[in-house]
Amino acid sequence: MALQSVGIIGAGAWGTALAITARRAGRDVLIWAHEPATILAINETHENDVFLPGVPLDPAIEATASFSEAATCDMLLMVTPAQHLRAIAAELNPYVKEGQPFVICSKGIEQKTGRLMSQIAGDLLPMAEIAVLSGPSFAVDVANGLPAAVTMATADEDLGSALSHALSHPPFRCYWSGDVIGAEIGGAVKNVYAIAAGIVVGKALGASAHAGLVTRGFAEMARFGVALGARLETMIGLSGLGDLVLTCGSPQSRNMSFGIALGQGRSVDEALKGRLTVTEGVPTAAAMVEIAGTRGIELPIAEQVHAVVSGRVTVDEAIEALLARPLRSEL
Repeated sequence: MALQSVGIIGAGAWGTALAITARRAGRDVLIWAHEPATILAINETHENDVFLPGVPLDPAIEATASFSEAATCDMLLMVTPAQHLRAIAAELNPYVKEGQPFVICSKGIEQKTGRLMSQIAGDLLPMAEIAVLSGPSFAVDVANGLPAAVTMATADEDLGSALSHALSHPPFRCYWSGDVIGAEIGGAVKNVYAIAAGIVVGKALGASAHAGLVTRGFAEMARFGVALGARLETMIGLSGLGDLVLTCGSPQSRNMSFGIALGQGRSVDEALKGRLTVTEGVPTAAAMVEIAGTRGIELPIAEQVHAVVSGRVTVDEAIEALLARPLRSEL
């Protein structure tokens, strides 16, 4: 499969980082961006000074406002905020070719419908070959050429191998998985637990509390994923546990930094104010709780995160509710 050119749909920090690493892998790269100023900066000054400042771009990386132009590339990487994927996929529909790889790099669950990004893309782009790229990877690390390992999930192993080889180079490694649902769920729901981990840090509850929260959060995450059809081994892998460890362990994570602000006593509006990037854990928590309610999945931490961000309880009330839960077997 010839995969020489890569169209990046979305010029945020992660989209820009993927453009940089794809170029380092020897691909021809074209970025679709919504903001005219971002397009101008990428094409003229070779920097995304709003979303990834200070990181120079290869002059061969170009930007466009045209979906039709971006869709001429051999493969497309969807890197827009998850809650916008439906609208943008619908606009891309007339231009996507039969059999064209469409790699979802957005992490989230659609709040209104509870649908996964791969399900939405499958509905709106039935002609495309859907894949999911997920795993522990901060945009600035990837952009600066630091080592990172991610999961490339596709139903077809040959496609997954072709995509992995097209994007991989020594510092950036793609590992194939056949579990699209598992890779996607891991990348989405870890953001909810990153908010909880941030609250623990912001409240200065200590390293022991942080470790306990992340471990019990992973138990919920695995339970949720398996109930929706994911494989347990996927939840233990890069796109599950790996992404959770990264996102819950560094304030670089916008979800964790949001949780830290809540733990320090700021309101949800104050914590979100002035952010250029989307805190995906907020809508994902709502979607998770809705899905869990209809399927009978027990998610006490996710439920309390949703209760806090929706304003139904305070941070202190959420912590008290979790600590007052009945003792039970760990398994």
